[in-house]
Amino acid sequence: MKSLKTLVCATSFALCFGAASMANAATIAPAGTGFTTAGSITVTSPASLNLPVTCNIVFTGSVAGDGSSASITGAQVSGSNALCGVPQLLGLPWTLNVASGGPDAFNGTVSGVNFKILNNCSASPVTINVGFKNSTNTLTVPSAQTVGSCKITALTATPSPAFTVTP
Repeated sequence: MKSLKTLVCATSFALCFGAASMANAATIAPAGTGFTTAGSITVTSPASLNLPVTCNIVFTGSVAGDGSSASITGAQVSGSNALCGVPQLLGLPWTLNVASGGPDAFNGTVSGVNFKILNNCSASPVTINVGFKNSTNTLTVPSAQTVGSCKITALTATPSPAFTVTP
């Protein structure tokens, strides 16, 4: 009898823990689809004497077939500042995961981030925090995100086709 009670308690715990874990997962739609983003990024770096430089950025990538993540496979940076033509993205693809939030605003991460502006910003890839808002179809950084000697101080990217994130 005691082992049956233990089994029931352990099973209940596992079910509750599993349900809590699933509640924190989010999916990105349309699943299995390629995307591009239009937007802007502001970065400080030693190359800019740590002054902010704002450039246009277009990311390309695809959403995983099950919607669990998105892969950023490329980017083009442009703009009127001469430094906008210098950045090289390193270690692609980068992975976007949306972890929590909803029904409109979600928190997530982009892992594998590294880039070069004259010199490598970081010796190794880092994970940055991001936010996504369904109502505006906009990916942003919630605060300055450090990538070695560089910082992403602002990011606004609008995916096309539009993403819909669900908890």
